[in-house]
Amino acid sequence: MVMKPVGDQAVLVEFGSRIEEETNRKVMAFAALLSAETVPGFRECVPAFASLLVCYDPLVTEYETMCGILEGLAAAHGSAAAGDAGGHLVEIPVCYGGSYGEDLGFVAEHAGLSTEEVIHIHSGRNYRIYMLGFLPGFPYLGGMDARIFTPRLSNPRTRIPAGSVGIGGEQTGIYPMDSPGGWQLIGRTPWKLFDPMAGGKTRYEAGDVIRFVPISEAQFREYEAAEGL
Repeated sequence: MVMKPVGDQAVLVEFGSRIEEETNRKVMAFAALLSAETVPGFRECVPAFASLLVCYDPLVTEYETMCGILEGLAAAHGSAAAGDAGGHLVEIPVCYGGSYGEDLGFVAEHAGLSTEEVIHIHSGRNYRIYMLGFLPGFPYLGGMDARIFTPRLSNPRTRIPAGSVGIGGEQTGIYPMDSPGGWQLIGRTPWKLFDPMAGGKTRYEAGDVIRFVPISEAQFREYEAAEGL
């Protein structure tokens, strides 16, 4: 565990240098441990792939003090800090292909597979949310099958519809709102994943597990109506 200052209000705690599940589990477990403690000056912690940003109030505590507290927690709860932190399973409905996923054909061609095989592979496993970033509620998901790794677009789109599910290199993710982006689009969920008018809540958090559930276009419209979109 390596700690570094980030300005005068945060400590970056690094648990490794590689994107891998074991390291990310340590990040999530330590975040849960810290959040359950009563630490003077502690404000929040923000998990990433292999690190944890710990924010504090500089009027209450300081960098050296916070580092000492973090070191003490790690020493006292070493096994807990390396625990499971498996998170919750969130099943997300997705309509694949067509106007909902216009790059599905390219992904299939790049992989030397049929579009049906790509859908089966993509929806056939659980994905760990390593971190949320880029946009509020955008989940960076680990664990995608290497057979469908696909490069990002050479020219990013200026607008991607909210709910779009894409592949970017070795990862897959979901665009929670309309935005520019360069990932290959293979489907879309009718769920509203981020609503700033409802307090900015998402249906999942870093450390949770996502599984995509294929649905038909008719089912998409039913879900969409239920969501009030």
